[in-house]
Amino acid sequence: MKATRDAFGSHLPLMGDKYDNIVALDADLGKATKIASFKEKHPDRFFQMGIAEANMIGTASGISEYGYKVFLASFGSFLTGRYDQIRCSLAYPNRPVILVGTHVGMAIGKDGVTQMGLEDVSIMRALPNMKILNPASYSETIKVIEYLCKTELDSPHYLRLGRQPVQDVDIPFEFGKGQVVFETWPECEITIFSTGCVLGDVVEASKEITKNSDYNVRVINIPTLKPIDEEIIIESAKTSEYLFTVEDHSIVGGLGSAVSETLTDNYPKRVTRIGLNDIFPESAPPSDLYEKYGLSSSQITKRVLNESMDK
Repeated sequence: MKATRDAFGSHLPLMGDKYDNIVALDADLGKATKIASFKEKHPDRFFQMGIAEANMIGTASGISEYGYKVFLASFGSFLTGRYDQIRCSLAYPNRPVILVGTHVGMAIGKDGVTQMGLEDVSIMRALPNMKILNPASYSETIKVIEYLCKTELDSPHYLRLGRQPVQDVDIPFEFGKGQVVFETWPECEITIFSTGCVLGDVVEASKEITKNSDYNVRVINIPTLKPIDEEIIIESAKTSEYLFTVEDHSIVGGLGSAVSETLTDNYPKRVTRIGLNDIFPESAPPSDLYEKYGLSSSQITKRVLNESMDK
């Protein structure tokens, strides 16, 4: 088991070998975000900006104007806290800069709320031109990094990465598309949409649901949160009676909101959103937080079965 941030740290330097226009900016957290590994192979294209995220964002915008592909990294909560600079220096002028936010969600545990990216997706989704990627595994993150490096981007991208080790699920990646990663029958009564590092817990929960009920379950991974795959959401709504979203993020403005907005506009149907219910959690071990706030596989199982049987 490896963290998605580890895939970023191991693969970006390799992409730097292949593409000489890649530049990396760090805000004094390089060992934690893993962007420091780029400095070891490409010191001439690595810049230590210090604890000055706002300055780093403005610098990245300027560098990108000269044809460089800039990756900048910090904790997700610290990056999105510099909303004004992201809005005015990246989103408004539409600069093709990649913002890498690590240590997202409750899963960082004892570090506490100030370090947790809990509403980062909500903030980034509100910005015109911003694209959002939230890979679920080590191998999927590598595919996302390769996509970002080889593609001629025309807008800023936010890449959301976790610190916790997760099961490595080899998932095909296509920008803007969701993937069915678990399905017990072509027409399933329950569809669960998942994004990011909770995917392993969601798949485990789905297996338990099929064992303990007569329901067939489908799990859809959503690595691109903006633009979201509306087609797969609408088609699943047409064939499933019960729809759920699971995310290590606030249910306000995240995956649950994006799925609900899609269905409101195209195929109105009830969606049960599982995540942080507009609150700040405590500082505690990740497993304890997941259990208390409903993101452990056992709690996901219980919530899905209860919601489905109550209707």
